[in-house]
Amino acid sequence: MKFDLITTDARSGARAGCIHTDHGTIETPIFMPVGTAGAVKAVHIHEVANEVNADIILGNTYHLYLRPGTEIIEKAGGLHRFNGWKRPILTDSGGYQVYSLAESRKISESGVSFRSHVDGAKHFFTPERAMDIQREIGADIIMAFDECTPYPCPYDYAENSMHLTHRWLKRCCERFDQTPDKYGYRQTLFPIVQGSVYPDLRKKSAEFIASTEREGNAIGGLSVGEPHEDMYGMTEVVCEILPADKPRYLMGVGTPVNILENIALGIDMFDCVMPTRNARNGMLFTSEGIVNIRNAKWQDCFDPIDPNGTAYVDTAYTKAYLRHLIVSKEMVGAQIASVHNLAFYLWLTREARKHIIAGDFATWKDTMVRKLDRRL
Repeated sequence: MKFDLITTDARSGARAGCIHTDHGTIETPIFMPVGTAGAVKAVHIHEVANEVNADIILGNTYHLYLRPGTEIIEKAGGLHRFNGWKRPILTDSGGYQVYSLAESRKISESGVSFRSHVDGAKHFFTPERAMDIQREIGADIIMAFDECTPYPCPYDYAENSMHLTHRWLKRCCERFDQTPDKYGYRQTLFPIVQGSVYPDLRKKSAEFIASTEREGNAIGGLSVGEPHEDMYGMTEVVCEILPADKPRYLMGVGTPVNILENIALGIDMFDCVMPTRNARNGMLFTSEGIVNIRNAKWQDCFDPIDPNGTAYVDTAYTKAYLRHLIVSKEMVGAQIASVHNLAFYLWLTREARKHIIAGDFATWKDTMVRKLDRRL
């Protein structure tokens, strides 16, 4: 993997760049749709490629390991061949899913034991096994195995967890470097900064992660319930330390406003289930604000979902029609809403890129932030 930093905004830390992988180039800043089990919920792969026009999608190590299992994915020749996605794929290590299984998992120095949410069977993830599984899935970008600290958590817990994540990272790097790429293309490992909302811990973690000199770096443990001001503060601390010549990935973030504010701090890559999860519940993100399509006020509104939507999505669907589909629980309603939200997120990051290159990102961002949180 190779990263080219094209330009940095003069009034903020916002950056425009290109990540080059064997499955294609990713223009940054970028939002990555989440394909938990190898599919973006309610959206066809060809729609993700052609209507959403995503450069990269995510797969989830925990879920793919349980179903269909890596032996099936290996027989297919990797996840790209299994699901038909021809562009880059990033897999998370399963650390966040293990974090969410607080009542059925046990963390030790060796790794994490947990029970499957599918059938209750016991499993054990080590840093080494997490590397092997992601190799077998066939991700272009592989995430290190870490512990995602909850919010809130005591300082001592956050510190001990951070050091555990660092020790696990050493094991991840050793295993990754000792094993070959699979399926005939290069795979890349990203380590993850932890440290909860404590600036000194975030600083120490960022320094440790930077010292490993991998091709890219990630920031985890944010967007887990902390105030947005803490998220931005921790991101700023970390971005001041992580090397500028490598991509920075803020995991699990977030709202459109979160994305723009973190782009301004120097983040290049984002992912979140929000656009598809909220779409299935009738919440739509638009360039003018947020639409709850279930509201009765839209039942006879025959305007496009977004008046500026021609810039990023098919505007043939009206608010009235989509409301009818969502209220009637027609499956195509969730599909249309999900494509819309994902296309909006990709449009937003690509507009940010244009304005970074043009040199007026800060002014544009401030204008957009005032609109994006409005309830229409």
